[in-house]
Amino acid sequence: MKITELTDQLIASYANVGGINHLDGANLPSKSGIVGITTDLLQLLFPGFFNNKVTHSSEIKMETALLMDAVAGRLEDEIIKSISHNPPPEAADKTPRVTAKELTMKFLSELPSVREILTTDVDAAFDGDPAAKSKEEIIVSYPFIEAISVQRMAHVLYREKVALLPRIMTEWAHTRTGMDLHPGATIGNHFFIDHGTGCVIGETCEIGNHVKLYHGVTLGARSTSGGQQLAGVKRHPTIEDHVTIYPGATILGGQTTIGAHSTIGGNVFIMDSVKPNSLVIYDGLDMRVLDKQEKKKASEFHI
Repeated sequence: MKITELTDQLIASYANVGGINHLDGANLPSKSGIVGITTDLLQLLFPGFFNNKVTHSSEIKMETALLMDAVAGRLEDEIIKSISHNPPPEAADKTPRVTAKELTMKFLSELPSVREILTTDVDAAFDGDPAAKSKEEIIVSYPFIEAISVQRMAHVLYREKVALLPRIMTEWAHTRTGMDLHPGATIGNHFFIDHGTGCVIGETCEIGNHVKLYHGVTLGARSTSGGQQLAGVKRHPTIEDHVTIYPGATILGGQTTIGAHSTIGGNVFIMDSVKPNSLVIYDGLDMRVLDKQEKKKASEFHI
């Protein structure tokens, strides 16, 4: 077969299978462009950590201004594409350029607040992992820091109803870290995922302060069989303050709440709310929910 014949076959498939084409429509945001922007944003959040050269304090203002300006221009261009594809409600009476500039400036103005809460995440990782030798080690080597940094930035864009960009950002982090943290999830301060691989946090999940997860935890929906009818509905659990969830635990449902100061043992499967100060364990045969006052009675179980 010749290339012209193969081309004709592929063009015919574009006509016959049109659902995965995007032809003659608005230009969509560039995946590679957003990855580059996200990488530069990490440099802005953690100066001296995510770049390849020493950053001197005497040069920080100039270097930050240059990088901020470069990020602003590129991000504005990508947001214009997003608005053209799916304009937010408040953009109806403005040009895409004006709306994109406003959204870009608002996003960049949130970076100090994002840095503030990320500081608590680094603290939680250092305090919660005896293997950590320093906070520098955590920032440069723990995939969790990259995953939560990207999620927290993407969440700002998600709140502003910017289409496509937040999910591209978090899915890039997902491929790099193995942690699937949806940009819609609301996550409090002092958050830490130890090891992290295989963790899934759904779009409508609400997580309080001082929460610690281990690898393989799923905070998901009971069912997605309703498809798009479930869009906007709270489908994922609420995790209150000071909760620890051990490896392999699965917690499902928008009405499911894990009460404050509870401990969820490994490999449990939960679809009902748990009262505060509970201990949930799986003994190999059954799941048990105990009050932490009864913790001594559970001493024979490994948790």
